[in-house]
Parts: sequence; C-alpha cells; structure tokens
Amino acid sequence: MKLHWIPIAICAPMLLAAQDFDGVASTMSTIYRLSNAKTFSISPENPTGEKGKGAMAVKGNASNAARDLGQGWKVNPYIIIPPHSTATLADISAQGAIQHIWMTPTGNWRWSILRMYWDEEKDPSVEVPVGDFFAMGWGKFAPITSLAVCVNPGSAFNSYWPMPFRKHAKITMENIDEKPMTVYFQIDYTQTRVAADAAYFHAQFRRVNPLPYKDVYTIVDGVKGKGQFVGTYLAWGVRNNGWWGEGEIKFYIDGDKEFPTIAGTGTEDYFCGSYNFENQEKKEYQEFTTPYTGLIQVIKPDGLYRSQQRFGLYRWHIADPVRFETDLKITIQALGWRAGGRYLPLMDDISSVAFWYQTDPHAPFPKLPSKDLLEVN
Repeated sequence: MKLHWIPIAICAPMLLAAQDFDGVASTMSTIYRLSNAKTFSISPENPTGEKGKGAMAVKGNASNAARDLGQGWKVNPYIIIPPHSTATLADISAQGAIQHIWMTPTGNWRWSILRMYWDEEKDPSVEVPVGDFFAMGWGKFAPITSLAVCVNPGSAFNSYWPMPFRKHAKITMENIDEKPMTVYFQIDYTQTRVAADAAYFHAQFRRVNPLPYKDVYTIVDGVKGKGQFVGTYLAWGVRNNGWWGEGEIKFYIDGDKEFPTIAGTGTEDYFCGSYNFENQEKKEYQEFTTPYTGLIQVIKPDGLYRSQQRFGLYRWHIADPVRFETDLKITIQALGWRAGGRYLPLMDDISSVAFWYQTDPHAPFPKLPSKDLLEVN
C-alpha cells in the first residue's frame, strides 16, 4: 500500500497530520485500521529493538539498584555518554519509519549533538544540538504541547515527526562537553513498506551571534532537490530595548533571486501571533503553545548577570507545508524601532532549526559551529 497523506480536521493536540505506512493508523480517524506492519522499540533495555529481546540485561547502569531483584527488573534503563564521544542510539537495518522519539538528556543541551542518517548516507540528514531539536535552545525547560514536539515535566523531550527509511536508519548522540551525560531514551519505529513518494526527514541548525548590522538571518539555504518545508524553531536573544520582531520572513523557492515567492508581514505574524505577543491587560509578553505554533519561552532579565531578554518560538507547517521542486532558501529580518518611527536593523543573537522533507541525496550542510560558538552565555 502506498504512503499517502490524508487531510483531516485537527480535534486535539495529539493528532499528527495523517500518515499511512502500509496501513499503520496514526490518527484518531484511522487508528482502528489493521496493518501488516510490525512494531519495535529501541531503548537501553533493548538496544537492538529485536522481538523478545527487551529487559534481558544481567548487568547494567542500574545493577546496584536492582541487586536484590536481578534480571528483568530495570537493570539498564539509561546510558552514559563519556566526554568527547559518540553513542549510537539506534541502528536499524530494515524498511519502515521512526514514529516517536522520547529522551531525557542531562547536562548542556547545546553540547549534545543529535544526528540522523538514512539509508547508509555518509553525511547526516539531521545535525542539531539536542535542545534545539526539541525547541529548547536556551537550555531551560519550558512546556510544549504541539503536534510534532512535546516537552513535558521535568525534562522529557518527545518528537512525533515521522521519519521513513528504505533500508537503514542510524541515530547518534555526540557529547562534546567535558562531563559525562546520562540519557534515558526510547525510539519507537515500525517495519513496513515505504512508498516511492515518501521523502526523507531533515533538520539543520544555524546560529549567528551577533547578526551583522543590516544583514538578514538565514534560516536555511542551499537546499537542493524536491521536497516540502515543515517547520521552524528560533531561539532569539535580543540586544536592544524595545520591540524586536518587525522583520519579515522570506521563502525563496525554485530559482527565486532578488525577490521571494513568499514574504511575511512580521516576525510575530509568521509565528501566528500579533502585536508584539502582548497581553494587553498585563502589559507583558504572553507565552503560548498550540498544535502548530508557539511562543514558549520569554526569559527575562533578573537584575544581575542575566541581562538580556530571550525568546523561544516554533512554527510547524504541518497543515501548510511549503513545497519546492528544485531548491529552497529562507531568511528572516531582525528589525526594531528607532527614533522618528524608523526601523532599526538589530544585531541580535539568533539560532534556528529548519525542518523539511526532501528527496536524497541532500546538499552538504554548513559546518556546525564550534563548542564555544554553540554555547549559550
């Protein structure tokens, strides 16, 4: 059966845009349908995800806690990634799709790099600090209730982006910190046939700090192939007083040069808010989280060392993907106000993650910033 996308009415945050890998029901409207697909789950208690191979550890990271109980009693529920090393979280040789990822990484979320490889490619299709991948770019917890990403107390990261692959999938986590990190995780996937028109999931991180005067910030560039753009996360650190979100987002699609096909009307407009995200009764920013969009963090100065305002925003194009045939570039302006009612080009600290699906092979990603340039300070 072909993978196909079915328009549905969204009735609750749990409903992801309908997908059907060989009849695998993934929404309330199709969950009763039977399928020949097989379900598997990878975790430290079953690192290969094989059928009937879970909770078999005799020794593990929790051996001491389970010393009176033994095998089958939560002997190895987490892994420890040493400093300057990479752990393989999943290595799947099959055809199917990852459906859900849950994890609780410790330490500095900017210094834990999540990578994903599809069908034995050498260069990753996903290369993002783990916090930013789950819309937590400032290293501080904030709840998110959306279709694609949920962040739950106390630091539970969840991804529901569907990630099809045809013969192989590999997910790794690199710890570039000086300290070991502990990770509880579970990766749920299905083995099933994947249709010819199923594209591969991609995510790319960028940061500019500070943005040069009168430059525009590039969210993604150099995308080559056919696909659809499905999401933006921005971690925006403001360096000036006053409003910072007058800038327009622009989508340059399929050969656009000087002028884009899509031009927004303002930063808060792109994130589906209005008029400064202001709670006009309280005269302050109003955080929100919805299935498709949110302003999930407003980090305020504390009167001492935390001197700048910082914002976290997401916009998922699940109901309105931006489709491209050959290439894609996306930019956003950083604009405030200056005297005389004139725009002020800002020199802010901006980080982003772009999410999209496309045919592979993909164009090379820019080199990830160094540890010092990744750090939130």
